[in-house]
Amino acid sequence: MPEIEIVEVGARDGLQNEATLFSTPQKLELIKRTIDAGVRRIEVASFVNPKLVPQMADADAVSAGLPRRDDVIYIGLVLNKRGALRAIEAGLDELGAVCAASDGFATRNQGQSSDESLAMCCDVVRLARQEGRRGQITISTAFGCPFDGEVDPQRVVDMALIAAAAGPVEIAIADTIGVAAPGSVADLVARVRTAIQPMPVRVHFHNTRNTGLANVWAAVNAGAKTVDASLGGLGGCPFAPRATGNVPTEDVVYMLERSGYRTGLDIDRLIEASQWLAGGMGRELPGMVSKAGNFPSRAARPSP
Repeated sequence: MPEIEIVEVGARDGLQNEATLFSTPQKLELIKRTIDAGVRRIEVASFVNPKLVPQMADADAVSAGLPRRDDVIYIGLVLNKRGALRAIEAGLDELGAVCAASDGFATRNQGQSSDESLAMCCDVVRLARQEGRRGQITISTAFGCPFDGEVDPQRVVDMALIAAAAGPVEIAIADTIGVAAPGSVADLVARVRTAIQPMPVRVHFHNTRNTGLANVWAAVNAGAKTVDASLGGLGGCPFAPRATGNVPTEDVVYMLERSGYRTGLDIDRLIEASQWLAGGMGRELPGMVSKAGNFPSRAARPSP
């Protein structure tokens, strides 16, 4: 049975665009519940300007309160060297550096050109390796930009090649504004995978236009080994107009497990965690499996 790794991004990408501010203890409880469900790689915070993203103002406090376990990798998202140094000082295991495939988004999100953001990512990965940490690179707006429009797939492939030379653990391609469709996803994942092999490809999808799960399926079948997901489908990018939530963790896991892939996650515990998160947010979340329930239900399953 093939394995797909799930990176839980709810504590970072899930919360960063929400008007409801979770406290540090609430964030730590969210992380604990994802660990209890079997998640072993978690984005816990972003080390960015708290004036721009107030939801992440307690990144250092969250990092300090994490349960230290040898079997869990904690990731901090960074957009520059200053953020990288903060994440290292906070003791995180992995630095997630983000560049943009379009100048329009890079300028508004990071205050630099696309090329400059890529160079920054490579520097962050090298710094992480020097400090004995893992480094990874995400290419955002890989399928389209809210300001520049269509993004040339070859531009993403070229960026992936440069990024791979810095020695990250993987390259991720992200549909930051949720414009991708399965056909273009399968094509780009395959092209990037061929260009950087044997380095693995990770994918990050937003469900803005209701193609998120289909895009995950296309990516996995094109060779992606890791999928980002957020409990309940919570989240969105504060710098991307109308960018709604991520693909829901419990929905992704249900689809993959029912299709013969192994994720190592407990769907029932994911559902419980998603329902707890919805209670904390004070509203229903987009995820469908947490509403409908697992199948077969616990009551219908044969006793071991």
